[in-house]
Amino acid sequence: AAPAGAVSFGLKYTDGVSVEMVCQGRADVVSDPGSGTRWPLDEGTVLRFSMSQASTEVNDNKVTVSFYAEGGQPINQAGVFLTGIGISLDVDADRDGVVEKNNPNKANWTWGAEGHGAILLVSCDKESP
Repeated sequence: AAPAGAVSFGLKYTDGVSVEMVCQGRADVVSDPGSGTRWPLDEGTVLRFSMSQASTEVNDNKVTVSFYAEGGQPINQAGVFLTGIGISLDVDADRDGVVEKNNPNKANWTWGAEGHGAILLVSCDKESP
């Protein structure tokens, strides 16, 4: 995706993003989002973006890749906006008809009418070969 003539690239990204660069089979975490560090643009270089928490609004995080020509002249930039989505499995852990996000009984299970803990029904049949 790099423009013609690009020989190196630099990164900037917001605090909610983690970036890992995989180059020649070795993965390194990019630790300083605006350091001005430039890396050689090698074939097979991969950038992995991740977020450790859900976003507060749509497109609230961003990664910008700047491309440079021989001699350090900027050529172009590419950017991507990110939205982190939180997913959790919430259950009626105390079986009172109310699904609660942080019920302490989520972590264990007790059998019986006065018991607690999630009851999971798992579909283990073969619906397709």
